[in-house]
Amino acid sequence: MRVACYIDGFNLYHSIDDLGKPHLKWVDLWGLSKSLCRNGETLVKVAYFSAFATWKPASYARHRQYVAALKHTGVDCHIARFSAQSARCFSCHTTWTRHEEKETDVHFSLTFLEDAIDDVFDRAIIISADSDHVPAVRKVRARLPSKQIFAATPPGRHAHAREMINNCNSATNITAGRVARNLFPQTITDASGTTVAVRPPSYDPPVGWAPPP
Repeated sequence: MRVACYIDGFNLYHSIDDLGKPHLKWVDLWGLSKSLCRNGETLVKVAYFSAFATWKPASYARHRQYVAALKHTGVDCHIARFSAQSARCFSCHTTWTRHEEKETDVHFSLTFLEDAIDDVFDRAIIISADSDHVPAVRKVRARLPSKQIFAATPPGRHAHAREMINNCNSATNITAGRVARNLFPQTITDASGTTVAVRPPSYDPPVGWAPPP
């Protein structure tokens, strides 16, 4: 059975951020997706959806390193954008610029739907607790009932993903331990020995840390 995994980058990132364990943000998404496959299944695609916060230099630099690592392992990275908008407080009349994520959910749903129609997978794994993806799940299950859709909710998000869970064939919660068992090494190199990506220092694990068995 062919498996494709679709990952809501911000949903996963913020769930890991809430754990207070920044080293888990250096997660190998191909490895994590493969760990969710069953016996006899073949992982044929992993797609990651996110956007660069270009107005935050440090965050932007970390994210670029991470995307470089993902691409090297075969992950399809769909990077959308943020839109800068002016906001104003009605009480004190202070104005500021806020940034709103644009197009990420659209890219996610269109890619998922297109892959289902093109028969890329027999079973899809959706790593997200966001109900915005539910309409696409419903559409695939209604039009292509032979396709199985599996929800893998990010750490700590299972209780908040009831709509996603109820609309998939089955579901599980990704634990912090599973994430910890699927981290990239500090430095990622290609076949020629050229450095592809280096783990940001803020993602270094604690001294003496070891992945769980």
